[in-house]
Amino acid sequence: MKICIVAEGSYPYITGGVSSWIQTLIRLMPEHEFIIYSIGAHEESKGKFKYKFPDNIIDIQEVFLDSYLNETGEPRKRYTLKPSEKAAIKGLITGEYFDWQDLFRFIDENRDTTVSELLMSKDFFDIIREVCEEYFPYVVFNDFFWTIRSMVLALFEVIKKGIPKADLYHSVSTGYAGVMAAFGKYKYGAPLVLTEHGIYTREREEELIKADWVKGHFKDIWIKYFYNLSRCAYSFSDSVITLFDRNKKVQIEIGCAEDKISVVPNGINCRDYIDINVIKEDENIINIGAILRVVPIKDIKTIIQGFEIASEKIKNIQLFIMGPVDEDLIYTEECKSFTKSLGLKNVIFTGQVNVRDYIGKMDVLVLGSISEGQPLAVLEGMATKKPHILTDVGSCRELMYGADDDFGDAGIVVPVMDYEAFGAAIIRLSQDKKLREDMGKSAYNRVSKLYTIDNFINSYRKIYDEVVGEG
Repeated sequence: MKICIVAEGSYPYITGGVSSWIQTLIRLMPEHEFIIYSIGAHEESKGKFKYKFPDNIIDIQEVFLDSYLNETGEPRKRYTLKPSEKAAIKGLITGEYFDWQDLFRFIDENRDTTVSELLMSKDFFDIIREVCEEYFPYVVFNDFFWTIRSMVLALFEVIKKGIPKADLYHSVSTGYAGVMAAFGKYKYGAPLVLTEHGIYTREREEELIKADWVKGHFKDIWIKYFYNLSRCAYSFSDSVITLFDRNKKVQIEIGCAEDKISVVPNGINCRDYIDINVIKEDENIINIGAILRVVPIKDIKTIIQGFEIASEKIKNIQLFIMGPVDEDLIYTEECKSFTKSLGLKNVIFTGQVNVRDYIGKMDVLVLGSISEGQPLAVLEGMATKKPHILTDVGSCRELMYGADDDFGDAGIVVPVMDYEAFGAAIIRLSQDKKLREDMGKSAYNRVSKLYTIDNFINSYRKIYDEVVGEG
């Protein structure tokens, strides 16, 4: 079977999380051939891969959301839009429901026209003017026009580039990736599987609410736009997979049919962590470890601030922040400067490391994310019998406290951005070795029974066979 994996903002440019999940899925399914269709933000990332590809990856296609910057074209060309095509473009702008097939057909039939020409056409201008007059009469039209143009430009450009033919499309998020997988199904009639690790729409909504570059009513327009992208992926999907029940409920709220959704947790091979090094340089020091990318969504500052509170009471502790520091250099520098301003000399930014060289030496593992799905880093930590302190996002509560199982608590869950609760949890675990050991055993028992790599791979084999067979 030839499977096209559609990824956005992750594989193969970024390590960890979703990227590691994709690499594992492909590596453990040698019976299938895979095409990687990767959507990146900036063309400067082209070819800068962070992974050695398994032999069953037969092609890699890169598409970038800023590629429209290289386009030229004559403005004000007149198209003959069908009413259904006009309704599709209008629905995309307003956030209302529309038939995505009409939009796909229009862009596909005008493949030889640049997106710049399309979006500077009289037809597009008239649609935007009509929407502005009907829905946003209080907004300056010039601002509205250029906002809408920038909003849909990247989407149209990506669709126009097309997608390779495959026997099955598997998108690992909604958003632009989900739309392109849906376009593959529209174009070639192949089935579509969608896996959501986090809820893409909610993550974009949180970012937009906080964003400074978009103001007032334009925030609502952008948020509705991303909801529409998600509904596209849901409607075209033959099977929608989520990692835990909490996300399933959100998917249904957004517009996914409940009978399409199944829950398949991430999996890990606990045997891979049997022989890791657990000998610490100083047994009297309590090592706190954070395995993550140094980016804002991981909220490293809350971890540091919580650690600073703990350091006031527990003198023999140190914090290791383990993971890439080059994805957001400004944020990395902010975190280092913040650490220095607090006078902390026992915080170590290791940069990219082999986690196996460090994880066994940690006494407690922490994660302060603002948003998560089902973090593989946490499953790895559980496999090494480590207790965790996690924020209450994604499946973290389920991983730590269980869902109708009797394995016991594997750690402590604290509210998002609550550095005082974080500090209190570090103090509690640092002072109680038996509690750390008990939680570590619970973590291992839960992950080794409920989150196995065999269950993960066998579930996807079954899903692939079922959707292709039905198709």
